[in-house]
This record gives sequence, C-alpha cells and structure tokens, in this order.
Amino acid sequence: MASTNSWTHEIESSVSASRLFRSGVMDWHTLAPKLASQIITSAHPVEGEGGIASVTQFKFTSIMPFNLMKERLDFIDVDKCECKSTLIEGGGIGTTIDTATSHIKVELAANGGSVMKVESTYKLLPGVEVNDEITMAKDSVTAIFKAVEAYLIANPDAYN
Repeated sequence: MASTNSWTHEIESSVSASRLFRSGVMDWHTLAPKLASQIITSAHPVEGEGGIASVTQFKFTSIMPFNLMKERLDFIDVDKCECKSTLIEGGGIGTTIDTATSHIKVELAANGGSVMKVESTYKLLPGVEVNDEITMAKDSVTAIFKAVEAYLIANPDAYN
C-alpha cells in the first residue's frame, strides 16, 4: 500500500512578503529560466491565465532526474501571499510518486522581511522509498528563493 508523507520548510528573506510572492511564485515561470538556467531550460503557462486551474510547464536540464513537470494552481490568495498547487505530470508522477501537492505561504517577518513557508505532501507508489530526495527538494526550494531574493535586492524597483 502506498504511503502519504509530507515535509515542511521555512526560508527567511530580507525582501517583503508581497514582492517575494509575486516574483518567486506568481511570476516564477518568467524568472526561472533567467535565474536558474542551470536547472530550468524553459517555463510557461500551458493552460489558463494564472488563476485557479491554470497549468504551468517547466522543462529541466539533465541535472534533474526528470525533464518535465506540469503544475496546476488549485488555490491562490494574492493578498495573503498564499497558494496551493498539484503536480499533474512529470516530476516523478507515475514512476515514483502517485500524487504530490505543495502549499506556499509567505508571511511578514518581524524585521520587515518575510518568511516563506513551504509544505509538500506526496503519496509514493507502492514499494518506493524516499532517501535523499527530501533534503534535495528543500535545498532546491531554498536555492530558488535565494536566487529570487538576490534578484529583487539587485533590482529594487522590480515587483513593487
């Protein structure tokens, strides 16, 4: 029988919650190939216009164990800097993972910056075990948002 697992991760940033959410979540398909070209070769919407039920496709370099991933946006609240999405194709779906969802919320931090909170829930296919994948996923999420943070610091007028 397949088991359902989850992990959580928090990333602190000196950038405001709204800027980090708009750039690193809502517009990630635009920034990803620019800021993480060593991992992501292309990213673009394939269904919808950024609202609920929109689907975004990401293509990856050979550094990743898969070459494609499609995510469907299930929930978004721009004012609260929060969204939920489901992995619907690629990214291990059908080979190691039965289902996978993510919940991202960016909150205001006491220092004027923000804290990005990520929760990933997934159901592995029968017989599949997780080894270093969780650590790799957390490291990837951290690298992504630190790249976005560096971009926003270097471009103070972006995403205001």
